[in-house]
Amino acid sequence: MRKAIMTTMISVSLLAVTACNDNSASSSNTNNVADSAQPVFKNVSVHDPSIIMTDNKYYVFGSHLASAKSNDLMSWTQLSSGVVEGNVLIPNVKEEFAEALKWAQTDTLWAPDVIQLADGKYYMYYNACKGDSPLSALGIAVSDNIEGPYKNKGIILKSGMMGKGDDGEIYDATQKPNVVDPDVFFDKEGKLWMVYGSYSGGIFIMELDANTGFPLPDQGYGKKLLGANHARIEAPYMLYSPETDYYYLFLSYGGLAADGGYNIRVARSKAPDGPFEDSEGQDMINAQGSPSVLFDDPAYAPYGVKLMGNFEFLNTDDELPVSGEGYVSPGHNSAFYDEENGKYYLIFHTRFPNRGEKHEVRVHQMFMNSEGWPVVAPHRYGGESIEKYTKEQISGEYKYVNHNKDITADIVQSELIELTKSGKIKGAVKGKWKLIDDHTAELTIDGSTYNGVFLKEWNEATASNVMTFTAVSKEGISIWGSHVSTME
Repeated sequence: MRKAIMTTMISVSLLAVTACNDNSASSSNTNNVADSAQPVFKNVSVHDPSIIMTDNKYYVFGSHLASAKSNDLMSWTQLSSGVVEGNVLIPNVKEEFAEALKWAQTDTLWAPDVIQLADGKYYMYYNACKGDSPLSALGIAVSDNIEGPYKNKGIILKSGMMGKGDDGEIYDATQKPNVVDPDVFFDKEGKLWMVYGSYSGGIFIMELDANTGFPLPDQGYGKKLLGANHARIEAPYMLYSPETDYYYLFLSYGGLAADGGYNIRVARSKAPDGPFEDSEGQDMINAQGSPSVLFDDPAYAPYGVKLMGNFEFLNTDDELPVSGEGYVSPGHNSAFYDEENGKYYLIFHTRFPNRGEKHEVRVHQMFMNSEGWPVVAPHRYGGESIEKYTKEQISGEYKYVNHNKDITADIVQSELIELTKSGKIKGAVKGKWKLIDDHTAELTIDGSTYNGVFLKEWNEATASNVMTFTAVSKEGISIWGSHVSTME
C-alpha cells in the first residue's frame, strides 16, 4: 500500500468558504479510440480527490462521500457519491457522524483523507464544516476494507467555537485553524503526521500516534506552517521525494468556483513540519492576509511556486477541427510517488472553459527539475514515460502558456512560439532554449530562465501524440508548451 509520501513505510470568519463546499453533479465521458495503443479515458467527478494505492488499485476519496477507483490512473469507476443513507462508504452516515454534523450545523461532509496503518485497517479522516464560518469538526473512521463500510472512532479536533478552542486559548478565526482538509502521511523516519487547514488562521501540522492514528497529547492545534487573516489558501497535501530528499507541501490558492481563480502551488522543506520555502527562498510563514482586508489575494500571491492555473490551449488551423483543451480553477490536489517506476503524479479536480461548475478528476505526470522543483506535464497522463529526445524532435511550433503568479479568474490562452533548431525562441515571446542530456529543458524567455523537461505525450484535443515542455523559473512561474505538429 502506498499513500502520499511513503518511501520505506506504508506510505475564516463568517465569510470563510473553503474548497470543499461544492455540490456539483457527477459527470462522465469516455474517449473512444480504435487504436489500442492510444489511452482510453473514463472520467468521474470526485471533488477534492485524495489518492491512495492499495492492492494494485488507485482510489480517490473526496467531498460529499464521493469516491472512485482505477487500475491505470486514466479509466476511472465511480464508487460512491452523496452524504445519503446507503452510501457504500458509510451506509448510516447521518447516524454514524451525527456528532460532527450537529457541531458543524451541516448535512454534508468535506474533503477526507484515507491511509492504511500498521494494523492493516484503513483510517478515514473525515471533516464537516458549516461553510459560512469555520465551525468544523474533524474525526476518524476505520474500516477493514478500503471500499468500506467505515465505523466512526470519534472527533479529534473542533474549531469555530465561542470561547476556548482545543488548544485552551480563546478561538480567534484570524489566527486559529479551520479544522478541515486533512492529509495524513508518514515521513521518511516512519512518524505519522497530519497537515490540515483552510482559510481562517492558516495551515497547521501535528504529529499523530502511528498505531492509533489519533493525535499525540498536548499539541493543541499543532504548529502553524503558513496563512492567517483569512488568506485564501487551503487543501494542504504533503509529498516526500526520495530523489531530492525534500518534503513538498502542495496548496490551493483562490476560490474553488469557476470564477474563483483556484490554482495549485507548492513549497518545500527538509523537515515535514517546516519551515517551508518557495523557489525564491521566501519563508511561507509570511504567506498570509492583511488584518484589515478580507481575502487580500495580492498579499500572498507572491508566495509559493505556481504550478497551474486557468489556461486553454487553442487549436490552430493546421490541427483537427475540434475544440481546444483547458482547465478552469484546477485545485485541491493530492500527489503520489510510485517507487516501482519512479513516476510522480498530480491528482486534482478541475472545471473547464464554457462548462460552468461541472468538474472531473484529472491526473498529470510530474517531474523534478534540475533545481529540485516539481514541474507538471501540460496534458493529462496517458501512460507515457519520459524518453531520450533529439533537437529535431523538439524543434517546431508550440502553443505556449505562461501561468504567471497571480490569483485570477482570467483564462490564459495559448500563444504561438517557435523553438528553432538553432536554439532560438521566436513568436509571441523571444529567447533561447537548450536540450540538456536526454530530456532536460532550459528555456530563457525575457531574461528569466525556466528549468524543466521535454516530454512526448497524448493530446486529447488533437487525438495525437505531441512533444511538450514544462518548466518553472526561480520566480516560481510555470510555463507550458504543446507542439502544434503531431508526432508519429
